[in-house]
Amino acid sequence: MSLLLIAQNRDLHSLKKQLLELDSNLDVDIWPKVEHKDRITFAVAWNHPKDIFSNYPNLNAISSLGAGVNHLLNDEGISKNIKLARLITPSLKSEMAEYVLNAVLAYRHHTTRYTDQKREAYWSKHSIIPKAQCAVGIMGLGEMGQSVAKLLIKNDYLVNGWSLSKKSIKGITSFTENQISDFLSETNILVCLLPLTRQTQGILDLELFKKLKSPSCLINAGRGQHLVEEDLIYAIDTGALSSAWLDVFEEEPLPANHLFWNRPKIMITPHVAAVTDSKEAAQQILENYKRSLSGMDLINEVSRENGY
Repeated sequence: MSLLLIAQNRDLHSLKKQLLELDSNLDVDIWPKVEHKDRITFAVAWNHPKDIFSNYPNLNAISSLGAGVNHLLNDEGISKNIKLARLITPSLKSEMAEYVLNAVLAYRHHTTRYTDQKREAYWSKHSIIPKAQCAVGIMGLGEMGQSVAKLLIKNDYLVNGWSLSKKSIKGITSFTENQISDFLSETNILVCLLPLTRQTQGILDLELFKKLKSPSCLINAGRGQHLVEEDLIYAIDTGALSSAWLDVFEEEPLPANHLFWNRPKIMITPHVAAVTDSKEAAQQILENYKRSLSGMDLINEVSRENGY
């Protein structure tokens, strides 16, 4: 039995090394150099070529190399009989929490404005936005969302959360799916950490932005497809949103001629909010590989019906 690592434009040798250090008896292949395709029973994938998995007749489970799984769910070449899992590690959760906190602080302290002023040699002071005007609303209270919320609470921010079902988390005011208007009206800084499903695609639109408490800011570290890009540009240009901080985009890398680049109120980072650590990933991958061989449920197994 063999384990396959497949990710275009990514060096996977460190991950292979970590896996072999945990279990020297493992047989690990890195795509495209696969000697015996019929021996592959488990794969780890990110940004994989379309329909590639039809080449592996004995594949029974695939793990994403990150928290997102849409690249797997959208691949019609993956049999419904193949189990899917997502990868969530402690460092992913802590990095995401720190990323969001950094974005919140930059919004309050006008960091990007001062960066632009420095470039232009322009001296101008801006008042710090008080915490009382910075109620943070987190869309998606899964493991990532809860990690973000806990760090914000430690830093004395008022935190609201919106999810399909009501959550009981200390320090968080929880809103359910049918309470989204109430949630938005109590939120200044909107953080999107939702999974991408049919229901959440395009959820970040102009009508939603208009319901936020003023002043308002958007932080999107979920998926690029959550955002209606034209609506964000209109909201920024008309003042419906004060600013936006984006880490994910519908097309990545973001094209050089994209309108986001010339909007100073839109901060852009290249999908770096949380990056998988190979050592932590190897432990979870190995455990799921062994579980798949025994027919057990996988850690962080994905429900195709729910989309996450």
